[in-house]
Amino acid sequence: MYRKEKSIQLKSSSAALYNNLSVLRPPGRQLACFSAVHGPSLSVVSADGLGFSHRQLQAKEGGMAVSTSVLTQAAWCVLPSRVLLVLTSQKGIQMYESDGSIMVYWHALDVAEHPPAQAVFARGIAAAGGRFICVGTSSGLVLVFDIPPKGTNITVSEVLEQHHDAITDIAAELGQAPDGAGDLVTADDAGTLCIWSTGEEFTLLSKIPAFGCCCASVKLWNGIVAAGYGNGQIRLYEAATGLLRAEVNAHARWIYALDLAPQTGKLLSGAEDSFVHVWKLSRNPDTDNVEIEHCHAECVTDTQVCGARFCDPEGNSFAVTGYDLSEIYCYGQV
Repeated sequence: MYRKEKSIQLKSSSAALYNNLSVLRPPGRQLACFSAVHGPSLSVVSADGLGFSHRQLQAKEGGMAVSTSVLTQAAWCVLPSRVLLVLTSQKGIQMYESDGSIMVYWHALDVAEHPPAQAVFARGIAAAGGRFICVGTSSGLVLVFDIPPKGTNITVSEVLEQHHDAITDIAAELGQAPDGAGDLVTADDAGTLCIWSTGEEFTLLSKIPAFGCCCASVKLWNGIVAAGYGNGQIRLYEAATGLLRAEVNAHARWIYALDLAPQTGKLLSGAEDSFVHVWKLSRNPDTDNVEIEHCHAECVTDTQVCGARFCDPEGNSFAVTGYDLSEIYCYGQV
């Protein structure tokens, strides 16, 4: 069971965007950081147990440019050598040091790659393969950035071209994927999923076809792909083969966010129906079946949930954002 705790105030409200909450808890430190997007700005809140400090990041486009555009997502990418805060927008991709103080890289989107009258934006962010950050685009491309241990010499090492619709979300499993299983999954507006094996070159292992419903959020755990859809379903697939192993009618409306606690296999889902659910994923050691168990339901009254994240690797606490909500609701295990 989880119980509501003291909320964290935001300087601005949260926009109705998929996965509109990112949480960073550096290993061995009490400090936790939270971020949520609203229009051209990102609200970053650092909590140390004594108080909160706030920072607003604007979607400035390019080195000295002052024009702004609407942000579409933000996420901390934790690599073995460094942590970067990555922002995506209608014009490009920004990478900052983890506290948002210094921009270390800016990548402009190529408008010529998009058909006329189609919206141009980047969306879907994940650290992958130990030294890469993958970012999706509205044209269906996935850009793979090679991140050095320090400095600004960031390069696009590869472009993945399997999707034909705008990327919605990307998830990776760092060093935990079973042999033969993919360690990166990409999802798009049509509901197509691509499962990849990362390395010096990224290899497509399987492609799960769309079935008429957008996949807004994906996660990877122990060789299992968890995908949340616009029809309220959660589907579980094998990351090695792409085979469907389980499906749950989890929510009454569109699922906006999923998260996984890597140490326990807990799965968090949040949706337009004002509910947040905690599930438990596992593999039956005798049959190797993938199993999902419902653990907790929380109604966030009159709130269209747009972001939900665990605050620790065990899944003992989680945080939630909602459309037009100027605070982050926090819940801890009783």
